[in-house]
Amino acid sequence: MDKKTFSLLVENTPGVLSRVAGLFTRRGFNIDSITAGVTDDPHLTRMTIATHGEDEVISQIVKQLAKLEEVIQIRELKPECSVIRELILVRVRVSEQERAQVISMAEVFRARVVDIAADNVIFELTGDSSKIEAFLRLLGPSRIEKVAKTGVTGLTRGMFGSDEAEIYNR
Repeated sequence: MDKKTFSLLVENTPGVLSRVAGLFTRRGFNIDSITAGVTDDPHLTRMTIATHGEDEVISQIVKQLAKLEEVIQIRELKPECSVIRELILVRVRVSEQERAQVISMAEVFRARVVDIAADNVIFELTGDSSKIEAFLRLLGPSRIEKVAKTGVTGLTRGMFGSDEAEIYNR
């Protein structure tokens, strides 16, 4: 199964996120993550959808998305020509004795301390999925109290902005 990440430019109208998510539900497609936010143009929203499936499933996803009236552009974010990131907040249980060690370990990943309490620390980390998974593995399940992830978001790199990465333009 191929993992794919798509960047959609859609009209910023009420219900558009629901219609996109509903399309996946109706067709039995899986969404690994979905993020959405207004762009520099307040009339447009950029959605980033991570999904997976066989080639024919991915092809159907693109075709069905292209049929939605609000979808202006669909672009596959290929890792070699895109910047793809996700953000996590992770609350880690630490004693006073091990706090400095855990914080210095987190600095290797460029994780930022955003809150410290008597028995835990909350880190913020941004990066690709493999960096985030490596950080969580290093912390270990016994230390991790809670994790909140944003899902992926991304853009094509400058020189790839208008080439083969574009799949559909309305």
